[in-house]
Amino acid sequence: MNLGYKKYKPFQPITLPDRTWPDKTITKAPVWCSVDLRDGNQALVNPMNLEQKLEFFQMLCDIGFKEIEVGFPSASETEYEILRALIDQDLIPEDVTIQVLVQAREHLIRKTFEAIDGAKNVIVHFYNSTSTLQRRVVFNTDMQGVINIAVEGAKLIRQLTEEITKNSDTNIRYEYSPESFSGTEMENAVLICDKVLEELGATPDNKVIINLPNTVEMSTPNTYADQIEYCCRNMKHRDSAIISLHPHNDRGTATAATELGVMAGAERVEGTLFGNGERTGNSDIMNLAMNLYSQGVDPELDFSSMNHIRDVCERCTQLKVHPRHPYAGALVFTAFSGSHQDAINKGVNMMQKENNPYWEVPYLPIDPADLGRQYEPIIRINSQSGKGGAAFVMHQNFGYILPKAMHPEFGALVKKACDEKSREISPDEVFDIFNNNYLEVTQPYNLLTYKIFEEDGGSGQVIVDFEGTIRYHGETKAISGKGNGPIDAFFHALHAIGLEDYEFVSYSEHAISAGANSKAVSYIQLKHGGRMCFGVGVDSNISIASIKGIICAINRQLKAQEE
Repeated sequence: MNLGYKKYKPFQPITLPDRTWPDKTITKAPVWCSVDLRDGNQALVNPMNLEQKLEFFQMLCDIGFKEIEVGFPSASETEYEILRALIDQDLIPEDVTIQVLVQAREHLIRKTFEAIDGAKNVIVHFYNSTSTLQRRVVFNTDMQGVINIAVEGAKLIRQLTEEITKNSDTNIRYEYSPESFSGTEMENAVLICDKVLEELGATPDNKVIINLPNTVEMSTPNTYADQIEYCCRNMKHRDSAIISLHPHNDRGTATAATELGVMAGAERVEGTLFGNGERTGNSDIMNLAMNLYSQGVDPELDFSSMNHIRDVCERCTQLKVHPRHPYAGALVFTAFSGSHQDAINKGVNMMQKENNPYWEVPYLPIDPADLGRQYEPIIRINSQSGKGGAAFVMHQNFGYILPKAMHPEFGALVKKACDEKSREISPDEVFDIFNNNYLEVTQPYNLLTYKIFEEDGGSGQVIVDFEGTIRYHGETKAISGKGNGPIDAFFHALHAIGLEDYEFVSYSEHAISAGANSKAVSYIQLKHGGRMCFGVGVDSNISIASIKGIICAINRQLKAQEE
């Protein structure tokens, strides 16, 4: 047995027996801050170039972000370059605040203030690490030592703000992060945040953002929520702070940690689109926003052009969005399972029938159209698909509404094709199966000519006459019959050539196109010797479509007998 797990210490949660966050629900979107251009960019194998960053920034603005962290301008020339390009080219909308990140170190803070010169709205985000482990291993100092670093940084930032705003209309706000917050003793985290708030002169009318990052996700999401609620309760200057979250995804639960953190009192969230970030990534703002949307809460971000957003992200970051990624993945609104397909098909039909104002379709938590996604790929056909899936494809893609009794028969034909090909088949391939098995079945009986007319049968009764020619195994025969309708007349005509033992079971029809060139499709179910068989006919004349459907059903039944 591998005993390697014994070298890991279990995370010690805080004690918060009277926690209140489990009873909360999220009814309002938090303030969103995108860190794609900084946290996301630094995590790329090939960081974005200036052109890509500018395109990405514009997309973030189009989505509706009002706070965007654009980089760490004191850290590298490329980070400085994007900031200056945005300012000098006047690319920042009036209602968007750019955010810059800096360590709480004097020379880096001074360079950062040089970099933001000329910007209108800026958040200066400074940080230093506070965790027990980093104090011991990285900085070799105690808690007072890291408090001193944060306070000195705050003092310099406030001083430089006063200098820069004397001669400009730049609006500067502050943000402080005790990096590795979730690995810090909570009483120490509260203490350092209060000290920074005091040094920055925070007030209820001039709040400072206190960002509490899950820099390394160390335990279950509920422990992070407890930490957030603890800080919200115990900070002396809570009313002068905006509590922000910056979760990472080391345990794969960043979305849950963020949502629980908001329930615990946070008002702001930093994250990236599709979760790109260091190690396993950041909290996925798209996922979080669409989760709110699916609950009837305005996310205050617009993802109605999801395919475009995904394309820009993939092009700029050179990272592919996983096909099963929530909301954005190519396959997330796709069902291969037969039972899922059947439920979706019934749900869509019920929505149309009932004109329901609420979206209620099994297996589809939101309407794909709200994201600019198409309905065509919702149901895709492979060997796992059921009878309803093939019928859905025929309806959605080609306008054929197969009667329910026909679903098992056609579904079996499609399933057989999938098994033979050992792969998914396309909608066009599904139609080819339909065409070959129903529309192009002209053997052994082939109707060559036909004429339908009415005659007076006396006492107000109308008799329908059918006259035509039919080819059977190379021999052409004239047939005729009378009845109370076209189908009845045709059946009597067939009796003359020995086809009297077919029993009519069911009939349905509908138009398959609109306008003057509309065609009708007729579905005919016949019974012969205890065996049921469907036929399909298409014609501009509904009566002729029905007659073609009868011939199709007879031919298919005879072919089945031979096989």
